[in-house]
Amino acid sequence: TLRAADKALLPGFHTFEWQPALKNVSPSCHVGIIDGLSGWAASVDDVPADTITRRFRYDVALVSALKDLEEDIVEGLRERGLEDSACTTGFSVMIKESCDGMGDVSEKHGGGPMMPKKAVRFSFTIMSVSFQAEGEEEVVVIFREPKPNFELSCKPLCLMFVDESDHETLTAVLGPLVAERNAMKQSRLILSVGGLPRSFRFHFRGTGYDEKMVREMEGLEASGSTYICTLCDSTRAEASHNMVLHSVTRGHDENLERYEIWRTNPFSESAMELRDRVKGVSAKPFIETHPTMDALHCDIGNATEFYKIFQDEIGEVFQRANPSREERRSWRAALDKQLRKKLKLKPVMRMNGNYARKLMTQEAVEVVCELVPSEERREALRELMGLYIQMKPVWRATCPAKECPDQLCRYSFNSQRFADLLSTTFKYRYDGKITNYLHKTLAHVPEIIERDGSIGAWASEGNESANKLFRRFRKMNAR
Repeated sequence: TLRAADKALLPGFHTFEWQPALKNVSPSCHVGIIDGLSGWAASVDDVPADTITRRFRYDVALVSALKDLEEDIVEGLRERGLEDSACTTGFSVMIKESCDGMGDVSEKHGGGPMMPKKAVRFSFTIMSVSFQAEGEEEVVVIFREPKPNFELSCKPLCLMFVDESDHETLTAVLGPLVAERNAMKQSRLILSVGGLPRSFRFHFRGTGYDEKMVREMEGLEASGSTYICTLCDSTRAEASHNMVLHSVTRGHDENLERYEIWRTNPFSESAMELRDRVKGVSAKPFIETHPTMDALHCDIGNATEFYKIFQDEIGEVFQRANPSREERRSWRAALDKQLRKKLKLKPVMRMNGNYARKLMTQEAVEVVCELVPSEERREALRELMGLYIQMKPVWRATCPAKECPDQLCRYSFNSQRFADLLSTTFKYRYDGKITNYLHKTLAHVPEIIERDGSIGAWASEGNESANKLFRRFRKMNAR
């Protein structure tokens, strides 16, 4: 019985068809887990790729996920007073795509085959299903994922033992997924839902990527580049002088055009001029990502920065240049000791989401202030954290207009004040430089929310939480 239930839940159980048929994708519906390298077997140089990868065919996985929502879709139609039998065409499905490198996944015991010690997971979440009757303007949302960052709403599509920095292997493994995704954009799925065949169109948004992965997918230079942002063309120096006024201009198509310019150098410019013309695009973009900012990594990036500000303030760096490494180490030790004693916060090797959540609180700042000698610096720290705490819910909330409308309205004002503080009181840290995520937090949040309605809902959090499941199934200790 379990086996039968298993079969019905895994991709490859339901029958469906595409109109027109998908280009270069087999029409067969009953395809389960496949080798992610199928089709690459006879590679040009006949060296087998040293990776193991397993995946579902993208369209088959989408069908399975839609069938999971069958009851919700039928109920959604009923609740909106739509006649079930009349609604057969005009459905569209919004998909969030996430992809993340998982660092060390070596088995702690057990002598399986030797594997690269890193893994990458690619997954998708059905964010909403909406319906538009023929000849009608109105689009009715009949299903919206209530918990878009829950690991169980985040369906795995491809698991691979690859280092996320190994661009060649990554592109080879994800290539077929991208091809299937492009084919599905041109076509409609015919699938029986609630006993009637209905037609669905799919819209894909790659938003669950951290900045490292976005830069890799979109052909941009690495995170330390002078081109600080994956959303606009600003350089680090510009972003530190004008912290707030930037608009989102980058996009997949523009990156492709810029790559062509980089490759062909049509104006015979020097390397520096050319790099300035293409704003740091130096590889071919291969997966389309949606220009947004990842809420989870934004939180982590900003917490890392605050952690450093705290150390600088304990050592009063604002009134002295170039402290020695020993001094810096002692400030860090003092900070860690204080946080551990007062907040039970154990120091971590790498900043993570949980630590970030605990560090970015008013009580953490009070605890740190006990170590800061001057009263006016303490005030500045309190104000900085106060503003941050006002801003954070806006890009963390699944639906900010409902959950925190006041903070949303005040966001631009708060970010302007925050920027003023950084460029005056904390000028010693932000003179000509600023971190990538602080720039995004200050400059791009209102525009993204106006466009997409949310940042938090589109975060990589669901995919990251599901990494835990993967580790669990492989009987590995978490890192």
